[in-house]
Amino acid sequence: METGTLRIRLAALAFALLLNLAAAQTSALSSALYNLCVGVKDLVPVAAMLMITLAAVIYAAGQMMGAETRARANVWATSCLTGALIGLIIATITPQVLNTLQSGISDAC
Repeated sequence: METGTLRIRLAALAFALLLNLAAAQTSALSSALYNLCVGVKDLVPVAAMLMITLAAVIYAAGQMMGAETRARANVWATSCLTGALIGLIIATITPQVLNTLQSGISDAC
């Protein structure tokens, strides 16, 4: 067997192995992005609802306290509401972002 033929066969084998590795990585990436999307869509809205409930409890409890504690409770309640709003925005935008990142592979969500 000639050296040139052997090199071509080795190069073809290496190329085939790289394609197989790339396909395996693509499958793992696709699975990971799908799991991330499902997790965000399942967890974040529940966490946002809990934050809204916590904000209401903190605000109501603050109204029964003194002026300084009432002001502090208003700040905490506002922070909870802001966090819930940002979480809902993230839950809404995440599927589109993941589909854009993974457009050549398959749909993430």
